[in-house]
Amino acid sequence: MKLPPLLVYSVLRLLAFLVPLGILWFFFPIFREFWWLAALFAALIGISISLLFLRNPLSDASRAIYAKRAEKTGSAPSDEDIEDAAGPADGTDARNTGADGTDARDTGADSTGARDTGADGTGANGDAGSRHAA
Repeated sequence: MKLPPLLVYSVLRLLAFLVPLGILWFFFPIFREFWWLAALFAALIGISISLLFLRNPLSDASRAIYAKRAEKTGSAPSDEDIEDAAGPADGTDARNTGADGTDARDTGADSTGARDTGADGTGANGDAGSRHAA
């Protein structure tokens, strides 16, 4: 019987923490009084052990999680596929179209970014630069 890779990795990680913690508590009497320091050192030792020796169990656990997620979501289309399939019906670019159907890129500005103004200082539509609708 093969054990699940995530269970194997979790048990090995716990052992990588609990064994150093037990050694610190039983063989160094100072750590019985300062239990939090023993836990801190055991955590650091456990992380080091995990990084050095538990690469293969971590890879196996990661592959198992990825495979399980892929088989669960493999049949449903992703959000990106749905959005790509639901393009605009008239063939225009929906990102550059305003709510009223006008082209949002047409701001009345020339290529330098300056707005078109008449000789009397009014804009192209006759307003004096007000951004509010009349």
